[in-house]
Amino acid sequence: MSDASKIETNGVNPVPDNERYGCPFDLFPVWFSWNISIFGITLGIYVFGLGLSVWQAMLAGVIGYFLSCALVGILAVGSVRTGLPTLVQSRLAFGYHGNKLPTFFGYLANMGWKVTLLSMATTTLADLVANLVPGLLNDKGMPVAGCTLGCFAVVLLLTMSGAIYGHQLIIKIEKAIAWLTGIFTIVYLFFFIPNINFSALSSAPSGSFATFVGGIVLSMTMVGLGFLNYGGDYARYLPRKTPARGVIFWTTTGIAVPVSVLLILGVMLAVGNPALLEKANHEPLAALTGILPFWFYVPFSLIVIISLISAGMTGIYSSGLALLALGVPMTRLATTILNGVIIALGAYYLLFISDSFVSTFQSFLALISVVMGTWGAIEMVDLLRQKRIGWDCKLALAPGEGGESVRWTAFGSLIFASLIGLGTITSSDPYIAHAVSFLLPAGSETSVFARANIGLVAAMIIGASLYAVLTFVLQKGSHLKAE
Repeated sequence: MSDASKIETNGVNPVPDNERYGCPFDLFPVWFSWNISIFGITLGIYVFGLGLSVWQAMLAGVIGYFLSCALVGILAVGSVRTGLPTLVQSRLAFGYHGNKLPTFFGYLANMGWKVTLLSMATTTLADLVANLVPGLLNDKGMPVAGCTLGCFAVVLLLTMSGAIYGHQLIIKIEKAIAWLTGIFTIVYLFFFIPNINFSALSSAPSGSFATFVGGIVLSMTMVGLGFLNYGGDYARYLPRKTPARGVIFWTTTGIAVPVSVLLILGVMLAVGNPALLEKANHEPLAALTGILPFWFYVPFSLIVIISLISAGMTGIYSSGLALLALGVPMTRLATTILNGVIIALGAYYLLFISDSFVSTFQSFLALISVVMGTWGAIEMVDLLRQKRIGWDCKLALAPGEGGESVRWTAFGSLIFASLIGLGTITSSDPYIAHAVSFLLPAGSETSVFARANIGLVAAMIIGASLYAVLTFVLQKGSHLKAE
């Protein structure tokens, strides 16, 4: 039985059976509530911007979303069986210390997403406040810096409040937010759909097959792969024998259904509207709320802000668990506060330093997704081994207490495949570009393979295949022993 009024005490330990509750459907509103945000419309604009036709962009987006979100659900099953957070669960595959590398990147992924979402919540709130109080607008019609900073403080405070209380409160409020965001988004569509030029839907030329594959990859990085590392953080409270199919189905649909619908609408809106595409590159939400009458703009903006804050709660909560999984000697409460400070610094970069939201956003996702996508592919293969050894939670402990230090089969596969992936993707952010593309021949950086970051999928396939061969064919390190 849950109690949302109490601060959660579980950290990276297995959730005891007597504290488990709920059913697989409970996962649906958690994911649905913050994936129904109109930011999903902007993601459709980004996929279309690769150079695809309307129908190619829609199909690529839906395929990418459902493929990657199904992976989130599959990984979550392991956490149901053990009661461990996702990034602790993978210690069984990588070892106690070997798991620290993917955990660190998982932590970066969580924090990067929350910086992105809370920055959008901040700019949306600042635009709302400035429109209500015109004196807070500068000579360019933008909110003054003080207004933006004050709004960020409010957003961060509200986000951290939910994250501090933990799982029970998050599950409770996400159900209410799911209804609110869903209803308001439906109303929003009545203003949105008239802006679509339906006669132009067939006007965009088709892209190549490689570009289509690139659209699938981009869609995977924008949604599902960003959730791989904490899908099980909410499923681990379900009863141990909860059917896997329910966990996978409700996780997948909770994420993929709302974003797929919104992506399709975003693609349709972008046709023949280059001005909208350009504005979405810099102000992803302002580009969409600008079409609303003022009487609906105010309450809808508040709903958007609430939805983004709810997403921030889940991410900061999982980021705290990631720090604990790294072995940081702090309580979950302390890690949550630390994460708030780090997010404030990251949001400052995105709000005041970065020249383009979309270039930084896509480049960050691609870089992190190479490592985390490869980690997830290897972990999914290892779930077969974990099932065979009875989901032994002792294997997540430190060396000498039941676990291994490093399982080199998994760790080596991760390093090898990640280097290939990072070396074959590109970045439009000048700072992130220094860490990628080092395996590409001179002049090939503009090829479709490189620009579409197909190297990400190659890394996932190579990592999973190499680990499967080492573990199940050559039987290297297939039996865990404490060091």
